[in-house]
Amino acid sequence: MPKQLTRLIIVFTVLAGGMLFARHRLLPKTFGERGHYRAAAVTYIQNLPVKYAGREICAGCHTEIVASHSANRHQSVSCEVCHGPAAAHTESPGEVKLAKPNKRAGCPLCHRYDPSRPTGFPQIDPQTHNPMKPCITCHNPHRPETPHVPNECSACHGEIARTKAVSRHAGLDCNQCHNAPVQHKVTPRTVHPEKPRTRLFCAKCHGKDANSSKEIPRIDVDTHGGRYLCWQCHYPHMPEGT
Repeated sequence: MPKQLTRLIIVFTVLAGGMLFARHRLLPKTFGERGHYRAAAVTYIQNLPVKYAGREICAGCHTEIVASHSANRHQSVSCEVCHGPAAAHTESPGEVKLAKPNKRAGCPLCHRYDPSRPTGFPQIDPQTHNPMKPCITCHNPHRPETPHVPNECSACHGEIARTKAVSRHAGLDCNQCHNAPVQHKVTPRTVHPEKPRTRLFCAKCHGKDANSSKEIPRIDVDTHGGRYLCWQCHYPHMPEGT
């Protein structure tokens, strides 16, 4: 028998032996009784002390707060996400007090700027946005409307703002290309800003006969790019030549 085959048989024998040992000596006794898990885990979990109460219990005492919370942007966020487990508080409300989210560490878990989050989701840079102040100083967490409509689009569109800031369009105001209704800044997912839809829009600055600065690149709108819209080749927030 070739040495290679002998070695292979030894390896498989050791592996098979190890698996049998683990199956009968290392796995819990109730493993496999009710499927591919430890059956005794069900009883163990059932015997754990209850820590969470649920919003319905909170509503029994905090009626007005729960009603306000249920009709606003944080309605899908459970009370105990911000205040911690509340079962002990509901049993002895006078003795056990819940944590108040008065530190800046909590809110940025959802609202810190992250380009992977949906466009329009309120995001901030904790280092520059009202530093050292607890978020609840300005925002009511049960009714988290902004104290004033954001003056800058970068409040939500941080990635775009950073890109445009180092581009040739850095000096252009967002509203110069986008007609953004005030309601868009309040309910961004239901009211959308208008975007340029024709080649003539860019031609106002970049057309060969445009009344704009000489340093601005010019093109013949009738022949440049054929039937394609300008932003199909040029990203407007970083309009470098392609």
